[in-house]
Amino acid sequence: MFVRVVEVKTKPGKAREVCGKLHSEVLSTLKAQPGFVDEIVLVSDAEGILALSFWKTKADAERYSHEDYGKVAEIIQHLVHSKPKVHAFDVETSTCHNIAKGKVA
Repeated sequence: MFVRVVEVKTKPGKAREVCGKLHSEVLSTLKAQPGFVDEIVLVSDAEGILALSFWKTKADAERYSHEDYGKVAEIIQHLVHSKPKVHAFDVETSTCHNIAKGKVA
């Protein structure tokens, strides 16, 4: 399993509005992507947002990143300080998805 972590530094007081946009305008696109497993969004009024999207494979995550992620950045650009930072990781373990290293739930 693979995860993309998107770090979003929002403008003051805009973190929850960004979350609302992600929920209303982006989640359906994510759910339709091949290999998409789950999305977890962490929000802090002081820090901004960390959005974690879980994918079956790195290739699935990269396909989404190249084909559709630009649209997401456009949707929230007026609510953020700078371009979101994207980090990529292999999932080592997850109690939530009951997976072990290298295995999909």
